[in-house]
Order: sequence, then C-alpha cells, then structure tokens
Amino acid sequence: MNEPLSREYLLTRGSCCNSNCLNCPYKPKENKMTEKKILEDQIIMVIKTVEDPEIPVNIYELGLIYFINIKDAEVTGKFDVEVEMTLTSPNCPVAESLPEEVRSKVENLEKVNKSEVTITWEPTWDKSFMSEEAKLELGML
Repeated sequence: MNEPLSREYLLTRGSCCNSNCLNCPYKPKENKMTEKKILEDQIIMVIKTVEDPEIPVNIYELGLIYFINIKDAEVTGKFDVEVEMTLTSPNCPVAESLPEEVRSKVENLEKVNKSEVTITWEPTWDKSFMSEEAKLELGML
C-alpha cells in the first residue's frame, strides 16, 4: 500500500486536491482588491477633483491623464506615484499650476510617499480622449 503524501510535499509541489497548498488550482480565487488597486482608485478620485478652468469638467474625464504608475516606496507601507498627463494646448494658462495641483493632491493621500507629475505632448490631446461623461456634460452627445 502506498504511503499518504506528506503535507510538506503537497505544499511544495504546487497542486493537490485538498486546497491547502499555496498554488493549488482548486483553491478558490480570492476576490479582494490589492492595496495598489485601492490606491489607484483613490488617486483617480482625487484627480477627478481637479478641473480645467476653461472647460468645466475634471481633467480625468477630459482624458488629460495618460498614465498612473504606482511603485513600492522605500518607506514601508507607502508608494511612489508617477502621473503622466497632458494639457488641452501648449498655451494653456494653467500649464504650471495644474500639474502642481495634481501632484499635491496625490501626494496628500495617506499611502503616498511622493508624487511626480510629468507633462507630455505625445499623443496630442483632442476631443476623442474625453469620456462619454465629459462629452455629455459639455453637450457634445
């Protein structure tokens, strides 16, 4: 008669039928948000409080935010955040203050160690970047 497999073997081998191993394909998937996903949602919410002064819509819905990168910081339990964004035009009157407002609001989040905002002109922003919500708010639908 075969010896039963040890618990150690089952845990290290990666798959078994009793759902005790870490990589078991039979183990139910956990449906909880990761800390980074929660922070990303918080960042988006705070960015949505920033409005373009010329267009009465927040800059997120306008499509001015191209990229949000969240990295582990050296400070335990906190993250460094990089935001890449654009402006509606190179002559935008808030070209200096708008990115600083985004940086400051993101950096004030509890889990953020530091925030950096970079302006890019590629791709050039146009109305197609706007969300349906922004288009509706501006009467474009």
